[in-house]
Amino acid sequence: MSGLKIDHDAWVLVGDGEKALVFRNQGDSDYPNLQVIQIMEHENPRTGEQGTDAPGRRHDGPSPQKSAMEPTDWHTIEKHRFAKEMADALYKAAHKGKYSKLIVAAPPMTLGDLRKAFHKEVKDRVVAEIDKTLTGHPPAEIERILTQKS
Repeated sequence: MSGLKIDHDAWVLVGDGEKALVFRNQGDSDYPNLQVIQIMEHENPRTGEQGTDAPGRRHDGPSPQKSAMEPTDWHTIEKHRFAKEMADALYKAAHKGKYSKLIVAAPPMTLGDLRKAFHKEVKDRVVAEIDKTLTGHPPAEIERILTQKS
């Protein structure tokens, strides 16, 4: 990745399916200083703790045989829902004029969900997307990863 420039007052969303951090750059584009302005967490236990029913079965036409249905992955469904919650929070902030530039860093599945869920008002503010999981890193490390030159 080439070195990303994070403008002063730009927002950076670092999220995954269970946690999201929203930062504001208090520094400048040469020396970013990301400060947490919002933390969103979503409790998402493993699928076995969320649903206990066995997958259903269906008849295969006129034959007496039945086929198993695909089991529901509740854990993944909750990750998709949380991406929608992140997008909604960013829309409310954009609508209030709280930021003008947004950088989004998320794993590929979450990034795709966010793209689908972003309102036009948010999409117009996105200046960069990074498909990486950075939620476990401290702010200084996130700054380094986003701005490092490859």
